[in-house]
This record gives sequence, structure tokens and C-alpha cells, in this order.
Amino acid sequence: MSTARASVSLPAADRWARLAERVLRALGDARAGALLIVATGAANLVAALVPGVRPLLEGPAYAALLGIMVISGVAAVAVRAPVAWREWRRPGPVAPGAGAVSVTVPALEAAEVAARLGEKGYRVRVERSRSRWSVHGVRRGWSRFAGIGSHLALVLLVAGAAIGAAFGSQTVFSLLPGDQALLDAPRPGFSSAVRLDALDAEFGPGGRPTRLDTHVTFLRDGQPVRADVLRVNEPGAFDGFLVHPWTYGPAARLRVTTLGGSALLDAPVPLDDERDGRAVGATELPSVGLTLGLVIADADANVLGISAIGAAGLVDATQLRPGETARLGDVEVAFNGFDAWVTLMARRDPGQALVLGGGIGLCVALAVAFWLPRRRVTLRPRGSELLVTLRGERFDRPAGELERLRQALGSTP
Repeated sequence: MSTARASVSLPAADRWARLAERVLRALGDARAGALLIVATGAANLVAALVPGVRPLLEGPAYAALLGIMVISGVAAVAVRAPVAWREWRRPGPVAPGAGAVSVTVPALEAAEVAARLGEKGYRVRVERSRSRWSVHGVRRGWSRFAGIGSHLALVLLVAGAAIGAAFGSQTVFSLLPGDQALLDAPRPGFSSAVRLDALDAEFGPGGRPTRLDTHVTFLRDGQPVRADVLRVNEPGAFDGFLVHPWTYGPAARLRVTTLGGSALLDAPVPLDDERDGRAVGATELPSVGLTLGLVIADADANVLGISAIGAAGLVDATQLRPGETARLGDVEVAFNGFDAWVTLMARRDPGQALVLGGGIGLCVALAVAFWLPRRRVTLRPRGSELLVTLRGERFDRPAGELERLRQALGSTP
């Protein structure tokens, strides 16, 4: 006799539902998530170390990788959250074995056991089957969501860092008082800028700065929006950028004219280099074929050394104090005093909020998981006693909690 197995065709909606569930579980698999995080980190590392690769992070392939990684994190939460909810709201049995601890206590009725567990903070469910019964309980069942949330927080951290590396920008520029610069590379429609107004500094013994206040004005469409004071570790925020004062140095305010009085230069000249421990700088005067070399000859006396250099070599040299004027070759140089230049760094990081949120979420999730772990317990009659089986998390062996339950269940009401 032969038997034929009838094939049952599922409705299309059920087939699609099963397919969606398989895809969701595959995306939420911990191994897939770890592989995606490693791939994203490797892409960022290669972009940081290999010249010319960074622009690829702005392409669609990298954006797709980030999207899949985020979807994987969300899928992991979607797969595990219902299970965690059911275990919390409807405690299930705890089986003896590795990771579980057990103890026996005097026999009690199921209602009395449930009441005493409830007093100790357990959510309780009594399960009856004919003449047998068991009591299942869970304490701090909600803390399992912290473990699930830590996976999502880690995904947010990596995604935020990756977004910042791919789509963020960093611009460094030096300004003299009155100068201004865009906060990012020039592009149509972008007008966010900063203007340096002044550097207000105080110095203590040994020349160490005790106060460095960088006064700036933020501009949009060429119009002042607001003034701000930038300090060390106190950047200014404007149009999604953080503007940091990075370095600073002296500048010499010069007015250079021909012997006939025609102005060749009337501006601060930054002394942005160093030689033998002294600040030096230079400015060219192409119309008269000279280069002026500048050096702070005596910082305590505010003496500036100036050398005029032509095609044949040194033409003339002098030292001036603020307010003094001297002739060097065919030009006249007036030293009007010292000023300062400041190097600013403007940084835009679109992934910063994700990194911050992921970092806070990860810290909170780990704190809850380690200091407020979930505890599950099952009590079953065994002869004239009750067998108490308690299980904590994988990193936790709850011997102290077991003793607390033994005392609560073994004491006489």
C-alpha cells in the first residue's frame, strides 16, 4: 500500500509573512550585526590611512552599508523585544543546569509562595497541571531591555562616528584682527563665516598664558549675526559648526611707503614662524623688489627687528619700537605696534548627536545590566520540600539572592 502526502499551499499573505520573519531574523542575527560593524570600522580605518579613499565614504555604497547596519540594529531589537516582554509579563519555568543555583526549603502552598515572592519584588505566575503545581517568578524583568538596548546603542555609536567621518568637515584657517573666513569650503549658497575682532590675553610668570579670550563675530550672508568670545575648551557654535581657537601668535602692524609717500603696505604682518626660539615673519613688496624680514628682537622691550632684502642680498636692517619709523633702502617703514593672529578650527559633525545618544544609551544600558540584573526563579514541590531554582544573567551568579529567597520562604509567617 502506498501513501501519498498531500501538499498544502499556504496563502500568499502567509508566505510573505514567513519570508519577512526570516529576513528580519537574519538581519537581527548577532553575527550579522558584528560583521556589519567590523566592515564599517574597516572602511573608516582604510579611509583614514589610505590617501584618496576618503571621498568614497561620500558615495552610495557607504551610505547603503550604514543603512544596512542601522536596520540590523533595529531588527535585533524587533526580534528580541517581544520575547523579553513575554518573559517579563508572563514568567516562564527555570530549568536546572549550568548557570542556575538551587536550594530546598520547607513545603508551602502555592498561594503562600506567590505572596512571599511578590513581597520580594517578583512578578509571579502560578502554573497548575492536575495535582502538580509550580510557581514562576521574575524580578527586574525589564532589565533585559537594557541588554537589548545596548546593541542598538552600539550601532548608533558606530553609525554616528561613520556619518561624521564620511559627511563631516574640518577647516583650519588663520585670521588677523578684522579678517574673516568661511567656516567650510566655498560652495553655492553657503555663507556662514567668522570674523576675528580681537585677541585679549593675559600672561603669568614664565610667559604662560592665564587667559586667552578670542573675540569673534559670526556672519551669515555677509551680515553680523552675533558676537561671541571663544576660550580654550569653550568653542562657539554657529550653523551646525563648532569653532575652536586653536593656536595664536604675534603680528607686527606696519606701514610701508616709498620715499615719495606712496603707500606700499598698511596692515598687520603675522610672525607665524619660529627661529632660535623667537617669532619671525616676512612680507614681500614686489613693486620695489624688496622683502621685509621681521623678528621679535626683544620681547620684554617690544623691539622689532626689520631687515630689507633685495635681489642682491641684504639691503639694510634696523630695530624699532612701537611708534618709531626708519628708512630701509628706498622705503620708509613705520612700526605701529604689535597685534595678534589666531588660527581657528571650524568643525561640522552631523553624526555627533548619534554618538552622544549612543554613548549615553550604552552607559545606561550597561549600568542597568550589571547593577540591576534580571533574576528568574521557579519553585516546585519535591516530596515534603520545595525546590527553588534561581537563574541570573550569564555574567551573574546570584548566590546572595538565593540566600535571600531561602530566608524569605523558609521563615515562619
